[in-house]
Amino acid sequence: MFKPLIQFVLQHLMQQNSWTAPLLEPYAHKNVCIDFKVAQTTLTILNNGELAVAGESAQADATIHMPPSLAMRLLRQDPLAHSLIKIDGDAALGMAVGKILSAVRWDIEDDLSKVVGDIAAYQVVQISQEKLQRWQSQAKNLGEMLVEYWQEEQPIIAKKTRVEQFNQSVDQLREDTDRLQQRVDKLLAATLPAESQ
Repeated sequence: MFKPLIQFVLQHLMQQNSWTAPLLEPYAHKNVCIDFKVAQTTLTILNNGELAVAGESAQADATIHMPPSLAMRLLRQDPLAHSLIKIDGDAALGMAVGKILSAVRWDIEDDLSKVVGDIAAYQVVQISQEKLQRWQSQAKNLGEMLVEYWQEEQPIIAKKTRVEQFNQSVDQLREDTDRLQQRVDKLLAATLPAESQ
């Protein structure tokens, strides 16, 4: 059920990002398994650099583990998402496909324009981006307010300066303890010969 959908989405994204084909051509006839946790699909790289669903018996040369949440982060252009992709097997192949998947961009406006027209698609995308930015800004503000509240009003989160002060106090205590131990050792060394006489 998922395989045709995955193939359609990947092929559509590759067509929108035609720069990917020359990068995949050197890996023609290799198979890559994309593991989305909820579903797996093995893709084969064609001579022209496009992707197609491989046969059921195809053995993957590389496996890319990408949970659905990570796939969504890649589509949202999260800069940290590509570092979370895990690869098994042919590392060069996996890294090449992983880099391409992390750099592929979905041209939503182009797809919408085919359904509602260019002007409406542009307006929908602009409004969506403005709302998304507003939500992200509000979420950031809320997070900052909660951190400040938990640091000042209900201190369950330590401030960085307090953590640094605590660490310095621990270091000072450790140094003082070491010096005290050295003095005790000297005193014991001085008193032991006298007692043995």
